[in-house]
Amino acid sequence: MAEEKTKKKKKIRSYPILVLCGFYAAIFAVMLIYISAYSYNNRQVLMDNSFNTRQQILLKQNSRGRILSRDGDVLAYSEVGEDGKEKRVYPYGKEFAHVVGYSTNGKAGIEALANYYLINTSIDLSEKVALDTQGSKYPGDYCVTTLDVDLQEVAYNALSARKGAVVVTNPKTGEVLAMVSKPDYDPGTIQQEWDSLIADTSPDAKLLNRATQGLYPPGSTFKIVTSLAYIKEHQQDYNNYRFSCVGRFNYEGESISCYHGENHGSLDFIKSFAESCNSSYANIGLSIPRNVFADTLDQLLFNQELPIDVLYSKSSAHIDDNTSVGDVMQLSIGQGATSMTPMHLNMITCAIANEGELMKPYFVSGIKSEDGKNVKNYSPENYKRLMSALQADTLKGMMRQVVETGTASKLKGLSYTAAGKTGSAEFNTSTSDSHAWFTGFAPADDPEICVTIIVEDAGSGGSFAVPIAKRIFDAFFGVE
Repeated sequence: MAEEKTKKKKKIRSYPILVLCGFYAAIFAVMLIYISAYSYNNRQVLMDNSFNTRQQILLKQNSRGRILSRDGDVLAYSEVGEDGKEKRVYPYGKEFAHVVGYSTNGKAGIEALANYYLINTSIDLSEKVALDTQGSKYPGDYCVTTLDVDLQEVAYNALSARKGAVVVTNPKTGEVLAMVSKPDYDPGTIQQEWDSLIADTSPDAKLLNRATQGLYPPGSTFKIVTSLAYIKEHQQDYNNYRFSCVGRFNYEGESISCYHGENHGSLDFIKSFAESCNSSYANIGLSIPRNVFADTLDQLLFNQELPIDVLYSKSSAHIDDNTSVGDVMQLSIGQGATSMTPMHLNMITCAIANEGELMKPYFVSGIKSEDGKNVKNYSPENYKRLMSALQADTLKGMMRQVVETGTASKLKGLSYTAAGKTGSAEFNTSTSDSHAWFTGFAPADDPEICVTIIVEDAGSGGSFAVPIAKRIFDAFFGVE
């Protein structure tokens, strides 16, 4: 009897220990499952981490894969140099510098975006055996991009020696067709020039991708945003708006001038937009309730993350109950503290062209092995609705009038129809220096291409950015 009691006591004493062991075993199992799932789902991010030595191991075994345009043109490949070392070759030199990027001294652009696949191989085992017998490396998987060589070259040449950026996309799919940023660099010689490139912190820094990282005052292109806020508040009666422009607008001691002091005379809402009247838009901005304007900024992705997979800067625009009258007037015309990237402006323009829906921008359409197998395919992906279809259609009509009767008339009377908005964004408070902007799409009724351009310190958007857009549209539609 005493022996049974002793066993029972031991059993009672050991029970909590068994429960505790079971508890910790369960925690360990959950952690193991979580770590395994996390490692699998984030294998590309983990592989691309600079501290992961597996990249070097793979590159000893595999040659870095090629990067191709949408039509099969080779944009980057690897070859063995005279010194026996593998080096990266970029056949188009500076033309694709920022969008294709580099893979030496770190990685950028598509070289960074597709790195996981470029250093891995998916060829058959029989191919590997054959290469092993030859003592050769395995070929890495290659990347097929969305980039169009013809459009890239036209955009690159049209920007010429000017500083600035060009973004060309398909608004219906989100495909990035071309992306140019200047000043640029030669990715083929980046290793030799690295020290001087990273030492340059001036406004002329060549490594900065101005298309996605360059923050600029959007100037009159921001009137698209102000217009949307006004339309939301006056959906039924925005056509009743009237304003008389005398070249300057004064309100509570604050003043806004039209570009070069131009007197626009009697204006309605559509004409105010088409002729890009600063005075009228300062008046419009003040009439919009602060909360409506703030909601519109949030709706259009200001001050927040963007759905793109390359390095970018957040655009900035703010308004609340504490914003001064002068700052509201400046915000309404895209000046003051407002800043924006060309890529973000292009995304808003794409949403207008695509009935209010924003497609997620993407650069890579597929990954293939060198023996022809599909490794991974990328498809158009709907990100979110930025505005209603009716609001998008209204803005589309307003942008059409900019071409037909306003500041983008150089796109009028062509074999295709276009719509857009120009901008002349002042960036120097002590002078009238301005950046030239254009953002728009074509054909106007059923858009297939969207173009956003900034030319730094060039002056009028209608004079300098619109002609670049025309060259890109002409190339896309095959106009000689």
